[in-house]
Amino acid sequence: ASAQFQLAVPVAVVFAPGSVPGDLPRPLPFRDVQEMELSVNLRTTVTSRYETIYRSTTAQEEAALGAATAREADAALHLLQDTSLGSLTMYVVPKTSSLLPQGISVYVGKHRSALVRAGGGLAALRTLLRQLTQVMSFTASSITAALSDRVPDGQLGPDARRHLKSSLGYEITFSLLNPDPKSHAVEWDIEEAVNRYVQPVLDKLSLVANFSVDSQILYYAVLGVTPRFDKESSSFLLSTHSLPHVINPVEARLGSSAASLYPVLNFLLYVPERSHSPLYIQDKDGAPVSTNAFHSPRWGGIMVYNVEAPSSPQTSLPLHVEVDMVRVMEVFLAQLRLLFGLSREELPPEFLLERPGNEGLADWELDRLLWAHTVENIATVSTTLTSLAQLLDKIGNIVIKDDVASEVYRAVASAQSAIAELAAGHLHSAFQASKEAVTSSERAFFDPSLLHLLYFPDDQKFAIYIPLFLPMAVPILLSLAKIVRETRQRKKEPTKMD
Repeated sequence: ASAQFQLAVPVAVVFAPGSVPGDLPRPLPFRDVQEMELSVNLRTTVTSRYETIYRSTTAQEEAALGAATAREADAALHLLQDTSLGSLTMYVVPKTSSLLPQGISVYVGKHRSALVRAGGGLAALRTLLRQLTQVMSFTASSITAALSDRVPDGQLGPDARRHLKSSLGYEITFSLLNPDPKSHAVEWDIEEAVNRYVQPVLDKLSLVANFSVDSQILYYAVLGVTPRFDKESSSFLLSTHSLPHVINPVEARLGSSAASLYPVLNFLLYVPERSHSPLYIQDKDGAPVSTNAFHSPRWGGIMVYNVEAPSSPQTSLPLHVEVDMVRVMEVFLAQLRLLFGLSREELPPEFLLERPGNEGLADWELDRLLWAHTVENIATVSTTLTSLAQLLDKIGNIVIKDDVASEVYRAVASAQSAIAELAAGHLHSAFQASKEAVTSSERAFFDPSLLHLLYFPDDQKFAIYIPLFLPMAVPILLSLAKIVRETRQRKKEPTKMD
């Protein structure tokens, strides 16, 4: 199915006093539109349209820019700016401004705005703004990754299939694996850690999908790979090429994904048995991985948590182990960001990004996710409905109930509405419409009234009906044969003449 996407990004460029370039084409305020086209495949094109308004600061914005640090200015400006999803505001400050640290020309805040140091003319400013929109909005690669099902493999970046597919919900499972409970009595305060570190991130992501979180402790669950003993460091090592073989045996014990409607993210904390301690993960160059963890695309992550050997050999077993949840959650949250495609890209050295703090992701990162998921949802709906239409074409005698038809109409209307809202720059309503379209298209596709007809081909009908008709057909056929015989006989006999 073909699809034309137009993604409109409302951008405001706000000049503080003393920062207006001398070569502006006309007096402030004025509007400007720039378009870029990205061709995904022959039938799918994406046009990004940056609708920029150039204006001067208001008195309140000017006061906010008088703050001592960029962070304080960002917090004050957040209260004054357009906070609608997908919009960006760039504040241009004078070259001499002390807001930005030495050597930094762009500061990206944790909401939807950035501070840019003035310098050079309009052309130099536009180059910086283009770089900024690539950081804070969406890039060709993030949209191509969202449409990865339609893109030839050769055009995809290495990370394109790493991110989770867009879904209406996700289930997150934290598992503690203790293969040697005789030696280690391991305790972890997972409830407190989830409330403190994970929940703020999920609250922020609640706009994207519904999340459920559970945890479990598995005893005697071992990794599927025997680690190699290294004499030099007197420790055990897991090399990069053996990591994929670790997951399958462990996954068989997890048992959560079988009954789940939604994708499951698994985060495993593995406490190695005493006979394999300490255990370290090596990278492809043979160096130890600093976090002692690895992640698997679209699946989750595993962290190895080593227990210090007892100081004296007489120590009674099992050893009591209290897990340091701060260290563990740091790793798991970083892996969660990777799975959602929120990893920070390499930036020029003059860019400074504010850390998102307790919430785990900045507002503009949430927008980035929504742009990609909205496009992916629309493409999914298009594929689902095309498949359904092709399927129904092949089954001649299928009966489509009114409620299935209305779900199809609703899905089409919602997808069209999402495309229109994207083109108008209304990211929030576009995303909501794309979610409704996915829900309706899946309801239509998996409707029970259609499902049982898909498995009822013509040869089955003959197999069912022939045994019923045969007993009735025998006397009818015999009677027909008798009538035909009698008719022929009558024709042969000469008619009697009086």
